[in-house]
Amino acid sequence: MTTQTAPRRLLVISGLAWLFDAMDVGLLAFVIAALKSEWGLSATEMGWIGSISSLGMAVGAVFFGILADRIGRKDVLIFTLLLFSVGAGLSALVSSYVLFLIIRFFVGAGLGGELPVASTLVSESVPVAARGRMVVLLESFWAGGWLLSALIAYFVIPQWGWRIAVLGSALTALYALYLRYGLHEQPHAVSAKQSLRQNLITLWRAPYWQKTLMLWIVWFMVVFSYYGMFLWLPSVMVIKGYSLINSFGYSLIMTLAQLPGYFIAAWLVEKWGRKLVLSLFLLGTAFSAMGFATAGNVGLLLTFGALLSFFNLGAWGVLYAYSPEQYPLAIRASGTGIAAGVGRLGGILGPLMVGSLVAEGVSLTLIFGIFATAIVLAVVAIITLGRETKGVVLD
Repeated sequence: MTTQTAPRRLLVISGLAWLFDAMDVGLLAFVIAALKSEWGLSATEMGWIGSISSLGMAVGAVFFGILADRIGRKDVLIFTLLLFSVGAGLSALVSSYVLFLIIRFFVGAGLGGELPVASTLVSESVPVAARGRMVVLLESFWAGGWLLSALIAYFVIPQWGWRIAVLGSALTALYALYLRYGLHEQPHAVSAKQSLRQNLITLWRAPYWQKTLMLWIVWFMVVFSYYGMFLWLPSVMVIKGYSLINSFGYSLIMTLAQLPGYFIAAWLVEKWGRKLVLSLFLLGTAFSAMGFATAGNVGLLLTFGALLSFFNLGAWGVLYAYSPEQYPLAIRASGTGIAAGVGRLGGILGPLMVGSLVAEGVSLTLIFGIFATAIVLAVVAIITLGRETKGVVLD
């Protein structure tokens, strides 16, 4: 191993990989809306596109999380970035719905593996007093990726089509080559080699079982609601009667609110602690979701949509900071990756549920009410099972 990368440089290097991931996920939301008319997809088929991506993310989070504990964070980070970049490029070339789903599974595997590994790498490499803030700031690159995807959707898709927009994601493979030489990890980053079964047994033994239960509940509920709401955001606005191009423009405005959400969460997380900030931002998400669903005019739609982005993405940042802090080095990437994998199962269910309920004529108020309830259950788990990790030194 080489010398450890300086914390701020590590933040930027890992953050750019995170940004590219977010750009792909964000573009998928707009691509789904575009494919509805081009391929004549039903609401259920639209839901499956988001769900198959989440299935891939679940597999990738578990597999690559365990692999990162065995061979190191850096190599896994590079491989996952390559996997999703190449897959994104291939998806732009297909004209078959089934083949598109298959490729999106592998794109999701790359995405799902990269995110927990990157957050673990940063968490292990910064001073304890700034650890939470740095990981939340890492997550803030997600907002940059979503903003970039919204800009591409607004200016590129109507003019040149979704294929050109998605093809641009393949260019991020070039960044993986830079990571090969620009990223270094700590000498002790490779730990004991344990199987998935051994890791699961350890996670559910004292003193970790309560932390594991809390993380699995929170990850499932947060991912279920996030992918159910945000992958359907442009399509929901079309359902409300706005044109496709207007829905893309409104989504761009809402996406801007993600950045202050991250920055304020990053500022508060080292002052108020992980549990309080995460709980407050999740409660704000639940409130905003109901406001967005019931909004009757453009002003309310944009206001509650912006608040939804602000609170939900700020909560994501804190969750990524909180998760690696629950475990020791030997199972840290595995524990975080498996929790994220459990969460991705919720990401499978969320888009599918929206598609099936929309097809049956269920109101948006009831649909978003289900997501709001799930988020409140996550808050209950944090309060009752979670322990504060602010200032705790990681081995």
